[in-house]
Amino acid sequence: LHALNVLCVRLVFCLYAEDAGIFGKDQFFNYLKDFKAHQMRGALKELFHTLDTPEDKRDKFLEPELKAFPYVNGSLFKEEQGFDIPPISEQTAEILLKHASEEFDWSEISPTIFGAVFESTLNPDTRRSGGMHYTSIENIHKVIDPLFLNDLNSEFDEACQMPLGKKRTATLDEFQTKLSTLTFLDPAAGSGNFLTETYISLRRLENKVILEKTKGQMLMGFDVMNPVKVNIHQFYGIEINDFAVTVATTALWIAEAQMLRETEKIINLNLDYLPLKSNSNIVKGNALRLDWNDVVPKEKLNYIMGNPPFVGHQMTTSKQKEDILNIFGKDWHNVGRLDYVCCWYKKAVDLIQNTSIKVALVSTNSITQGEQVAALWSPLINYYGVHIDFAYRTFQWDSEASVKAHVYCVIIGFSSDNNDTLKRIYSDDGASEQVKNINPYLSGSPTVIIDSRKSPICCVPGMRKGNQPTDGGNLIIEEADYFDFIKKEPSAQKYIKQLIGAEEFINNKKRYCLWLVGVTPSELKQMPLVMQRIEQVRRMRLASPDAGTRRHADTPHLFREVNNPDSYIIVPSATSSNRSYIPIGFMNGTVIPTNLCLIIPDASRYHFGVITSSVHMRWMKTVCGRLGNGYRYSKDIVYNNFPWPTVTDEQKEKIEQTAQAILDARALYPECSLADLYDETTMPPELRKAHQANDRAVMEAYGFNLRMTESECVAELMKLYQQLTNC
Repeated sequence: LHALNVLCVRLVFCLYAEDAGIFGKDQFFNYLKDFKAHQMRGALKELFHTLDTPEDKRDKFLEPELKAFPYVNGSLFKEEQGFDIPPISEQTAEILLKHASEEFDWSEISPTIFGAVFESTLNPDTRRSGGMHYTSIENIHKVIDPLFLNDLNSEFDEACQMPLGKKRTATLDEFQTKLSTLTFLDPAAGSGNFLTETYISLRRLENKVILEKTKGQMLMGFDVMNPVKVNIHQFYGIEINDFAVTVATTALWIAEAQMLRETEKIINLNLDYLPLKSNSNIVKGNALRLDWNDVVPKEKLNYIMGNPPFVGHQMTTSKQKEDILNIFGKDWHNVGRLDYVCCWYKKAVDLIQNTSIKVALVSTNSITQGEQVAALWSPLINYYGVHIDFAYRTFQWDSEASVKAHVYCVIIGFSSDNNDTLKRIYSDDGASEQVKNINPYLSGSPTVIIDSRKSPICCVPGMRKGNQPTDGGNLIIEEADYFDFIKKEPSAQKYIKQLIGAEEFINNKKRYCLWLVGVTPSELKQMPLVMQRIEQVRRMRLASPDAGTRRHADTPHLFREVNNPDSYIIVPSATSSNRSYIPIGFMNGTVIPTNLCLIIPDASRYHFGVITSSVHMRWMKTVCGRLGNGYRYSKDIVYNNFPWPTVTDEQKEKIEQTAQAILDARALYPECSLADLYDETTMPPELRKAHQANDRAVMEAYGFNLRMTESECVAELMKLYQQLTNC
């Protein structure tokens, strides 16, 4: 496989080189076209050997067709042990000569396309287990623009505003020198897209400098020999996949050739590209087990960037778990909850201590939500002194590959160099805001970290999860089976209750369960179908590897939990982020809540009004976990830490009235599900007005300005949280 990978990269380079002017026009095609398919294997071997041999060391009797090829260098065609070329079939020969060479122009191809090519060679399981996601140019610029490129462009623009003269030229010279000294590291380089696009961006900026200095005039003297200062030697990477390393190296070489051609057009002179003089510095290895300082000394390094593997803590392999423990140690708080990507944060933070190095990493949005915020960010900020300099809030991360792997990501730029400059938070819709501080929830609020709490921080009813069946589906009766079941087992009807989880509650779906609390043995024996189901539950639980589940085999007729309050507020544990409000409601004891929702027993309309308000929604969106791009509500993080208002009797009564108005507005549409009612496009005006009135009542109870932004609201809630916890 490695040999095939190397062969593919070499062929792509040759195809590009003949179209881009590195080789003679159609030189590769003309060399191969007269060979039969079975002869092509040997012809390629001879060609690769020739390309790797300096012209003065070649066989003096070498065939003219081979002798005409330039020396490539750079180890791309270096003979290596184990490399071989398989026999070439007629079909492969036709693809190579006709479709890939004669009918296709490679000269303008984006070097980042190789990332997509590499990704497409991986099957989904391989890609998923490695957390591999290769990147579009647009998304790369979401990282590199705020990290450094925006500042460099501004610096160039300022230089161009200076009056013509020696000072302006000197400033441009200094700026070009600065570009040539910047050093970059991608410690999860993949196929090199980040490094390649960064190199292209720097070279294009340098070409602008050259254009400003020459104003289109032909260069004279020494500058003709060396007008370009930026080179690929400034770019370092670490990548565990050897084929990706080869792809990344080739992409950088092709980018170097393309940028050199752009420079030639500016100075009206031809510049030598071959032999390759710039060797890339992409190292093959496990970035979590290498010392990054050995790859590039931190005294030399300016920026660390990239998109490390996206593997959630529940999906990590045994080797990845070992990596996490090696990086964080067993004593790190809640280390078992950390996603794999957190290792790159810790390695970066260790390296940048007492330096001005800036870092920007793409990550799954889970590291800015729920329990992982406290687990990762509390030590990084409080002990290591990390500061978040800019951030992109949750957005969908797409690659250039034809089969895309959609994940929801954030981008976090950070450093340990304390400064008072304004920070910037970007949203996926293109909007951005300047703030004084960015906290780990990617909000412009004070840095307050919410940790898990077992009971509410305020004096309000407790929240708990619904009932987990752990029954293999045997205690559950689907709507389609309900009437047939009670027809066959009529005596079971009094023990059948409606079952409701998030899906059933939001979409008004019917589901039922056997709720056998209080049933006697004699009653059970009179219900043979029920007995069959109970026996299946018992066997399923006994066979479980979980000791807790096996213990519940002693009560196979019961759910794992048997919480059935007379009345309660129901909160879906997961809901879409496309809604302004989480659909929340009241239920009574005839409906059994599952573990896919959370309940607040014996709660009042006042409690309903506060948690269904925009104030609570803003808090929830900031601190909750995510399920894809949806919200995952948590009692220990969201509800138990929520700072409730201190209300007067009058304020409480007003909230109760506005809460009832929400319920009344829903009742006007009995045929509609909550999914229909809370769709932003179809939400009835009565319901929207009722929610807006409730929002005003709750904000007045807090003493909040009704015109405050979401960020301002969250900032005030964080201050209240600090007062309640004295943190």
